[in-house]
Amino acid sequence: MKLAAALGTVYLVWGSTYFAIATADKTLPPLLMLSVRFLVAGGLLYAWCAWRGDVAAERPGRSQWQAAALAGGLLLVVDTGGVAWAETHVASGYAALLVASVPLYMALIDRAVFGIRLPLGAAAGIATGLLGVGLLVGPGGHADAVGIAVLLIAAFAWAAGSAYARVAPLPRRPLLAAAMQMLCAGVLLAGAGIGTGELSRVRLDAVSPASLGALAFLVVFGSIVAFSAYGWLLKNASTPLLSTYAYVNPAVAIFLGWAFAGEHVGGKELAAGLVILTSIALLVFRREPRAAAEPTAESLAPYIRAKEAQLLEQRPAPSLAELHRVAA
Repeated sequence: MKLAAALGTVYLVWGSTYFAIATADKTLPPLLMLSVRFLVAGGLLYAWCAWRGDVAAERPGRSQWQAAALAGGLLLVVDTGGVAWAETHVASGYAALLVASVPLYMALIDRAVFGIRLPLGAAAGIATGLLGVGLLVGPGGHADAVGIAVLLIAAFAWAAGSAYARVAPLPRRPLLAAAMQMLCAGVLLAGAGIGTGELSRVRLDAVSPASLGALAFLVVFGSIVAFSAYGWLLKNASTPLLSTYAYVNPAVAIFLGWAFAGEHVGGKELAAGLVILTSIALLVFRREPRAAAEPTAESLAPYIRAKEAQLLEQRPAPSLAELHRVAA
């Protein structure tokens, strides 16, 4: 039940964050908006963990904060920051489809870094996914080329950050680990936003209620609820099962963008999306070779009895001299 609840949260909430980010981007600078999002969410979550005694129990040191900065940098700065910036150039549903390439990158990282050989189904999934991305961004496309490149880099960063977070020396309590990653990401995003000149473009009098509402949604549901659920899933769900969120999110994002933002969804986008989601299904539901079961005493007993009977039948009958010797 807990696993299903965590997956459902990631499915629905993160699917809607693409639309929420696009709404917040209309009157808020993307990187500074995310900095506020993660600093507020991380601060609230860290205070909650301190009140519960998690901070005192874990006593996070330098290695834990360094791991949080690296994982948070990949997941929340490069990926989420890249998505927020790219959505000022491309539609939210379009962005979600490109970010759905995360499982393709996960499979490639497993092969390149961990030496895990790709089954035929996984290789077919990667090839199909590349075909879908090519169809979506190829000739005839109307999306910004830089935005496309940023989204593909963001998807790779999320896959790399997820792989690292599984083995990183983060706190064992998922809420504390999530809070530390968000705090680190908030600081990094603030520096990136100031460095790119976003601070000079901030106009508080021009911020719309819709953007503020979207930011509040991102703080509470997108960060505190969904990111904490994802951190728990990283430790308790298999990679194929966890990857399924990547093809549920685009469906939610495309529907919300079409229904509330008037985003265009044409035949090319639908065809590319179908190809990309098919590739991810090939990766997620690929059949792994089943390992042979270790023999047990119970499983070997019939074979041993049959072998003993066979040996007794093949043994020649004792001679008269042997019988006399045994009797003596």
